[in-house]
Amino acid sequence: MKGRRVTAGVVALFALTGCVTGPSLENRGEVTGPPGDSRHLTIGSAGFTESELLAQMYALLLEEAGYGTRILSVTNREIYEPALESGQIDVVPEYAATFADWLNAKVNGAQAPTVGSPDLTATMTALRGLAGPRGLSVLDAGKAVDQNAFAVTAAFAGEHRLRTLSDLGAAKLPVRLAAGDECVQRPYCAPGLRKTYGIDIIGVDPKGVGTTQAKQAVQSGQDQMVLTTTTDATLDDFGLVLLADDKRLQNADHIVPVVNRSRAGSEGVTTALGRLNTVLTTADLAHMNEQVDSWRRLPEDVARNYLRDRNLIPAR
Repeated sequence: MKGRRVTAGVVALFALTGCVTGPSLENRGEVTGPPGDSRHLTIGSAGFTESELLAQMYALLLEEAGYGTRILSVTNREIYEPALESGQIDVVPEYAATFADWLNAKVNGAQAPTVGSPDLTATMTALRGLAGPRGLSVLDAGKAVDQNAFAVTAAFAGEHRLRTLSDLGAAKLPVRLAAGDECVQRPYCAPGLRKTYGIDIIGVDPKGVGTTQAKQAVQSGQDQMVLTTTTDATLDDFGLVLLADDKRLQNADHIVPVVNRSRAGSEGVTTALGRLNTVLTTADLAHMNEQVDSWRRLPEDVARNYLRDRNLIPAR
C-alpha cells in the first residue's frame, strides 16, 4: 500500500491555523536551497468540487510514483497558502492568474496593479517571480482552464447565429446580464464586454456568478446572458451554451500545481503531476464536476476512473 488518503475537514482547518508558526518569508530573498523530495506528501484541497477532484488526481498520480499521500481540505486561501509556505501542506492545485494576483496583493498591497492577464506566458512569469522567494515552485500549466465565461440559451444563440462574444457584439442586441453585483465595475465583466466586444449591456441583474437563480433568469428570458465559468457542469440542465471569448478578455486561469520547494520540489513530483497536463482539458473538468455535483458520485471515484481511462494509472 503506497499511502493513505485522508480528507480532513473543518477541525483540521482550525488546527492548521494554530500550527503555522514558521518564520515569515515576507522579507527573505530568493530561496536557493536544493529542492526536497519528501516521500510523504500532504495535498491541499480548497474544499469545492473541482479542487477536490484535482487533489484526488494529484494523490493518485503521486502514489503511482511511490509517494505516500493524504488530502487536507482547507477552504480559505489565507490559511492554506501560509501552510504551503511552511511545509504543512506540500502541494495544492491553483489557478495561474488568480493566484498570481493574490500573491501580488500579499506582497505589494491590495492596491498594486494586477499581474494576471490573458497571456499565459506573462502570467506564469509573474506568478513564478512572486512564488519563488516564498519557497514555492509553480509547475507547468496544463490545457485545462477555469475562467470566467458567458452563456446564453441555445435557442437565443441559434436564433441570432451566435458562437462567440464577437458575434453577440456584432448583432447589436440589448443584453441584460445576470452576474454578481461587482460586474458593474470589474474590467473582465460589463465594462470589458462593452469595450472589447461592443456588446450593448443594458443592465446587470445581481443574482451571483453562475448561481441557479442567475441561470434561471436567462432560461426564462428575464436576462439574456449569465456570467459563469468554463467548467460549469450544469449549463445543459438550463439549456445554456457558452459563447467563446475569442478576443481573450478573461485572464489565463489555467490549472497549475504549486508545491513547497523544500519538500516537494523534486523531479519525481514534477514528473508525476506533469503527466496530467498531457490529457486534462477544460471539457474533462466540466464533465467530472458534473459527475460529482449532478450525479452524486464520489470525487475519489471520479478521479480514479478518469486517470484509468487515460492510462495514467493501472486499472486494478
